[in-house]
Amino acid sequence: MPQDGVGSKSGGKKRSGGVPRVRSHTDAELQYYRDQDHDVLPPHLRVRLHDLFLQIEKEFEVLYTDNLALQEKVDSLTERLERESVAGERVTGTEETDGASTKGGIKAKSGGPSSQKVKAANKLRVQTSKIVSSFKNDSVSCRMVKEYVGHRDGVWDVAVSRGGTPVIATASADQTACVWGIDGGKNLLQYTGHSGSVNSVKFHPSKDLILTSSGDHTAHIWQAVITPDQLRVHSSEDEVDGSDREDEDDGGRCDGAGGPATLRTPLRELMGHTSVVIAADWLPGGDQAITAAWDRTANLYDAHTGDLLSQLIGHDQELTHCCSHPTQRLVVTASKDTTFRLWDFRETIHSVSVFQGHTESVTSVCFTREDKVVSGSDDRSVKVWDVKNMRSPLATIRLDSPVNRLAVSPTNVIAIPHDNRHVRLYDLAGSRLARLPRSNRQVRHLLQQTATTLNS
Repeated sequence: MPQDGVGSKSGGKKRSGGVPRVRSHTDAELQYYRDQDHDVLPPHLRVRLHDLFLQIEKEFEVLYTDNLALQEKVDSLTERLERESVAGERVTGTEETDGASTKGGIKAKSGGPSSQKVKAANKLRVQTSKIVSSFKNDSVSCRMVKEYVGHRDGVWDVAVSRGGTPVIATASADQTACVWGIDGGKNLLQYTGHSGSVNSVKFHPSKDLILTSSGDHTAHIWQAVITPDQLRVHSSEDEVDGSDREDEDDGGRCDGAGGPATLRTPLRELMGHTSVVIAADWLPGGDQAITAAWDRTANLYDAHTGDLLSQLIGHDQELTHCCSHPTQRLVVTASKDTTFRLWDFRETIHSVSVFQGHTESVTSVCFTREDKVVSGSDDRSVKVWDVKNMRSPLATIRLDSPVNRLAVSPTNVIAIPHDNRHVRLYDLAGSRLARLPRSNRQVRHLLQQTATTLNS
């Protein structure tokens, strides 16, 4: 998740394995220059120390790359085991059918040592199939069709336009939010109004507005008008050559060829939090907005005036996510305190329900169109709940890595991004549909975190 501070912020998750989360390069450089004046270490020793750290980092990158390759092999072997288990179940079923039809003829022989071994093997086959049922063959084929390159730090969130304009928006630790043409892959608009990491991004349900939250303790509402001419121009452009790309990196733009339009001033600035605002969302209709922050509160705002309407208090630790129902005045908030809460604004007197279905930090929670809630956690599980009866989950998905900010498509497909760089797709019943391929195994950063949104 996004890291603390006005720049890129250090996450506070409890890790149970894998690569630890680290500060971004930007934050590390700022910390270095900030502490240099107070350090009594001689310059030549400082240079030597930095050289040693660079060597350690290179060795660690090699080790990490080898680990990713090994993980791919493990996944392949797991899927192979599943195929063999399914085939074994079919053979077992055939044997049982044959046995039922000739029961009288083989009854006297059933007690022999060989028959006992066969039964034990068949039982083991069935148990193995149950254990690896979550790793079954993918029923959906996935491939990468477009890459959106340009942010200079981690991308925390992705959103798809709810209107007819084919655009997406991204929120990044480089303190910008960008709007991209889906088909052309070009950056059309860059928002630079925040002074901290941009942690979330959401399109308005019906207007050309975008809501972003940031490490600068605020959320912003800003205009995002994309004309058909912009989409046509960027879709028809040729790919930028290598020299142009170098110029883009030096200039700090999200995209080249003159750069995208830049917006620096919001229409509304939502203030009231005393710490990092980690997420924000529109309530149905778009007249109000909800924010979640590391000050352990969620705030409800009037989107037209920016006024604070209500402060939601109750979580014991920092909030990690918030989401509103697509049609009803319901909001869910997730927290590091291992709980998520359902807030009901449909009546004059607001009510809240607390749910304790996880054993570690709840990293994200969201609604589906069928009145279900999906929650993801650092305890390596995703759970599906019925809003009308949330005593126990309808389905539990056990995973091999902590879950980051998940998303649910309008067709009820759950996209689950992991700390180990995998993105897996599941249905609401807990059956795995696909695993997104990882074609690029060259590690540019020691940690890559993903955020996913599905449009269909």
